Amino acid sequence: MANVNINQAGKHYGAFHALKGVSVDISDGEFVVLVGPSGCGKSTLLRMIAGLEEITSGEISIGNRVVNDLPPKERDIAMVFQNYALYPHMTVAQNMGFSLKLKGVPKTEIKAKVDRAAKILGLESLLDRQPRQLSGGQRQRVAMGRAIVRDPQVFLFDEPLSNLDAKLRVQMRSEIKELHQRLKTTTIYVTHDQVEAMTMADKIVVMRDGVIEQMGSPLDLYDRPQNTFVAGFIGSPSMNFINGKMGPEGFRTNDGLLLPTVSHQTDAAIYGIRPEHLALDPNGIEIEVVVLEPTGSETQVIAKLGSQTITGIFRERITVQPGAKLRVTPNLSLAHLFDANGKRVN
Repeated sequence: MANVNINQAGKHYGAFHALKGVSVDISDGEFVVLVGPSGCGKSTLLRMIAGLEEITSGEISIGNRVVNDLPPKERDIAMVFQNYALYPHMTVAQNMGFSLKLKGVPKTEIKAKVDRAAKILGLESLLDRQPRQLSGGQRQRVAMGRAIVRDPQVFLFDEPLSNLDAKLRVQMRSEIKELHQRLKTTTIYVTHDQVEAMTMADKIVVMRDGVIEQMGSPLDLYDRPQNTFVAGFIGSPSMNFINGKMGPEGFRTNDGLLLPTVSHQTDAAIYGIRPEHLALDPNGIEIEVVVLEPTGSETQVIAKLGSQTITGIFRERITVQPGAKLRVTPNLSLAHLFDANGKRVN
C-alpha cells in the first residue's frame, strides 16, 4: 500500500492540453474515484499514474517516490482494464499467474497466490477454464485476480464495469468495494458513471476539460456542490436548475413565480433543487405534469414550472394524466443558489 501524490500534472498533445495542472493527494489505503464526462482527462490521468502515458509537466509520486520517468513495471501498480485483456489461450489460473511467471516466481508460490486470489473472488471452480467459457462478470473477476496476485501498492481501475449489464454492474460494484475493504490497498478508479462514484468512493474527484472542478467525500459533493456542473453531475436524476433572480421577497423565476428560500443572496440567478427534495403539498407551487414514470417504490414526475422543465421524485403513487396540475414545495434547507456563472453563492 502507498500514498499517491499528483502535483500540477499536465499533459499536452501538441497544442491540445488534455490535463491542465491537476493536483490530487491520495492517502494510503484510500479509494478515490475520478469521474467526469468523456474527454475530461480522467483516463489520461490514470494512464499517466500507470506509466502508459508520459507526463508533460508536474510530478507524480507513488509511496513518496517520484515515478515520472519509471517504466510501468517498476511502479508497483496493477491495472484492471475495461476490456479485461485476458489471454484467450490460457486458463484462468494461467492468466492470473502469468505476471508472476514472467518475474521468475517459483511455481509453488504462484499457485499459492492464485489460489488465495481465487478464494477471495469466488473463482476456485473456474481455474481450469478458458476466458471464452466465462461470463462477462467472471472475466472481470479474473482480471481483478490477476491484479491481486501481484500484491501491488496501488490498484488502478479503468472503467472496469462499462461492458457489463446493469444488474451485474451493481453486483460487481459491491464486490470491488468489499475487496477494497478486505485488502485495504490504495485504489484509483475511473468511471463516467456518477452512481458508481457515489457508492464506491472514499473521495470523488470531479473533472471537466482537463481540470478538477471539485473533490471531496461523496456526500460533501452531493450536499454542497461548488458549481452547477458538479451539482448536475452528482446525483441521479440530476439537480433541477431554475433560472431567475433574487429579490427582497425571495427568488423569482423568469416566469415571475416566487420560490421559497432561507437565503437571500442578491447575486443568485439560478435556483437548484434536487428531484428528491420536492414534496407534494396542496399549498405549494403549481406544476403541470408532462410525463409520469412509476418505478414501484417511487414515482418520477417530469413537469413544467412555468416555461421551465423540472423533475420530481415522490414516494407517493401518483396516477394523474399528463397535463394535470400538482402542487409541490421544495425542502428549503436543501435548496441551492448559484450566480449567473454557475458558482455557488449560499
